[in-house]
Amino acid sequence: MSPEEPQPPAAAGSPPSSTDDALERSIPWIIRNGIGIQLMETMAVGAILTAFAIELGASNFIIGLLAAIPHLSQLAQISAMYVVDRVPSRRKVYTWSGIVARPMFLVIACTVFIPSSELALTVIIVAFIARYVAGAFLACAWNTWMRDLVPEDVMGRVFGERQKKMIGIGIVGSLAAAGFIDLWGRFVPLPGSYAFGIVYTLAFIGGMYAVFASNRISDVVQVHQEHVPLLARLKEPLGNLNYRRLMIFLASWNFAINLAAPFFTVHMLKRMELNLIEVIALATLSQFAAYFTVTHWGDVADRFSNKAVLRVCAPLFILCIFAWAFTTMPDVHAFTYPLLIIIHAATGFSNAGVTLASGNIALKLAPKGNAASYMAASSVFNAVAAGTATMVGGLTADLFASKHLTLILRWQSELTSTEISAMDFSYWDFFFMFAAIIGLYSLHRLSLVREEGEIDDRTILDHIRQTTWQTLRNLSSIAGLRAATEYPMDSLIAADGGSDGSEHEGEQGGGTEEGEESGHVGDRGQDDG
Repeated sequence: MSPEEPQPPAAAGSPPSSTDDALERSIPWIIRNGIGIQLMETMAVGAILTAFAIELGASNFIIGLLAAIPHLSQLAQISAMYVVDRVPSRRKVYTWSGIVARPMFLVIACTVFIPSSELALTVIIVAFIARYVAGAFLACAWNTWMRDLVPEDVMGRVFGERQKKMIGIGIVGSLAAAGFIDLWGRFVPLPGSYAFGIVYTLAFIGGMYAVFASNRISDVVQVHQEHVPLLARLKEPLGNLNYRRLMIFLASWNFAINLAAPFFTVHMLKRMELNLIEVIALATLSQFAAYFTVTHWGDVADRFSNKAVLRVCAPLFILCIFAWAFTTMPDVHAFTYPLLIIIHAATGFSNAGVTLASGNIALKLAPKGNAASYMAASSVFNAVAAGTATMVGGLTADLFASKHLTLILRWQSELTSTEISAMDFSYWDFFFMFAAIIGLYSLHRLSLVREEGEIDDRTILDHIRQTTWQTLRNLSSIAGLRAATEYPMDSLIAADGGSDGSEHEGEQGGGTEEGEESGHVGDRGQDDG
């Protein structure tokens, strides 16, 4: 049996080496899959998408809609669960879904030739819907596939390393894309939208590479269980008290984050009047902070628990959101740029842990062999919450454009009278405040979730301090500097460097059926959807 062919679960009495070998062969391709996904996501969403929409004259509602599509499209995971349950090979579902989803980036790239901005935005919206509906099948297949392939005790290490390399390629890709768009506008006598078309073409290439890499990951044939009606399958997680608490936490968290996060870029580009390269540079700072900490969060998750990581990172993330309200008071001030730098660094540090741990805990608490219904139910809750939040933000943003909430501190004596503006909220600042308040509620919901291996916060913080000190010591040495700047370019090499020499993809005759992979790990082991 070749490494690419689906591999049934090992029999009860068989030695564990075959399963271990399949996992070890798969890990490099799981990571390469993530690298392709990160190239795709870096070029296609986030600041690049927002800047493209603004270039086409999109309103706040359209920007909110574009941010909502990835979330609301995940409702298709209900249908995806039905398909994944009935197709033994998750890899096959993943491949065909990727073949449908990825070409949508080429469609978006071609919209730069449409003379009407309104029509171009309509085509982009339709293409994004198609991409993310197909992506829901990718996500469902990927989540259950990885749940059965990767053991719990190494999940943090594997996906932590994957996420770290994704962050690394994201740093390079985002800076290159932003620099290219900026230079195009300055030196090329063609419409600026053409630069976005080229970037979206590169996103298509990255997505298809990710699909290709997934075909080298060992498949795990599902054990068919007694047929249970779809509605009953979706209700099953709700009957599990602990998992229901987890879903409420994740839903409230996603509502809080997506009420504010999609509009950070709008806030910087429009209200603060930064250019795209400055916005991307700040995002790169955030990625650097995540790059140097994500493997530590994976170690903490494996050694202690995913909830331990969330208890440390989630409050910091909420504080970062609230701090956005002070970047303008009401306009750009002397501390705006230092505050932006601090916010982005702290956001990268905290988001690395939140993203990794929130995905892993959802996988870990889902029962093996029946993860599809649990993950689909969680995705539905998260999709509705996140999509609703972005739509609320887009629809109501203009209502707060002329509103102000000011707090002035006044000192008066016999000789002088001094006033200090302690708070001046307007426009997006209200959404940053609302998001922080809802985020605090989500932390309460997290406290109710139970995970095996929970420990007190003091132990976690002691461990973090020790590993951080060790990292700083490493950075002070030549070897440490080299490790910190070493980039995993070998991950892009097609052939696996395994010692057994059995997986040189160019030498594999017969390969797999149709294709490749697709997916996005919310940077945690999940597919991109």
